[in-house]
Amino acid sequence: MTYYIFGGSGFIGGHLIDVLREEFADVEIVNLDLVENNHEGKCRYVYCDVREKLDVPVTVNSDEDVVINLAAVHRTPGHKDKEYFETNIRGARNIADWAERVGVKRMVFTSSIAPYAASEEEKYEDTLPTPNTPYGISKLVAEEILRGWQKGGEGRELTILRPGVVFGNGEGGNFTRLYWAIRKHRFAFPGRRDTVKACVYVKDLVHFILYKVANHKGGTELYNCTYEPAYTIGQIVESMKKVTGLKSWTPLIPTWILMPAAYVAQAIGSPMGICPERVRKLMISTNICGKKMSDSGYVRKYTFEEAIEDWLKESGGEGLL
Repeated sequence: MTYYIFGGSGFIGGHLIDVLREEFADVEIVNLDLVENNHEGKCRYVYCDVREKLDVPVTVNSDEDVVINLAAVHRTPGHKDKEYFETNIRGARNIADWAERVGVKRMVFTSSIAPYAASEEEKYEDTLPTPNTPYGISKLVAEEILRGWQKGGEGRELTILRPGVVFGNGEGGNFTRLYWAIRKHRFAFPGRRDTVKACVYVKDLVHFILYKVANHKGGTELYNCTYEPAYTIGQIVESMKKVTGLKSWTPLIPTWILMPAAYVAQAIGSPMGICPERVRKLMISTNICGKKMSDSGYVRKYTFEEAIEDWLKESGGEGLL
């Protein structure tokens, strides 16, 4: 059996390849990405730009072979609008066309909760998506492209996963910035403490990917990948402080003070990544229901606090890296 991992050199791909090699010593792993990361010989690297027509020199030998599509432009803000569409939409089309040509019948696609758009209302898998950002729009279109691939051939299986904020060792994103802001006494709750922030530990996400590869029930399946119930920013901060031993006071800054300060920060170069758009995101909930994932038969490997403990251990106990 072969795993063809598009975007395998990234944060999620690195953890996925580690778990695959630890638990399935006999599988072949092909990492298809723009940059090489052979994960200390754990996989075979093949250069691949999903924005271009794929002429990938690999041979599919079995109906058990599976594509894991992790390739994406995702950081928001941080890219021009067209970059999300070029990679996420054109990439999905090119991967679907390649899978059609070579005969792959199984695929897992990591989408995002962005197609729901941030709001206070709880969102389920059958909630009508209403994306309001280029990233969210591009991910929803990519989902539809891959649904078309699945319906276009007998026996094809597609799993679409919509993860919340994915955190863990090597993430370098929202949770890492949050931890260091708390540690350096630079964090305050933006406007409120009860903002819901759906999230998932990277190791639970990759284990769920492998669980669905082994337990797909046919056709297209869609799952939100988040803790259930989703945590508030207050719960996230207090758990992070508890596990890592931080004693910092975390005050609340009213919105009428916070937004002007964010514009000032942007004017001086956005220290700590502070800018109005990112601050607005912090104040709006991503209230995503993860019950379907919990009811799927998959048993989570980590509670939220256990996930932070594991991350701290992987970082050498010196802080969340």
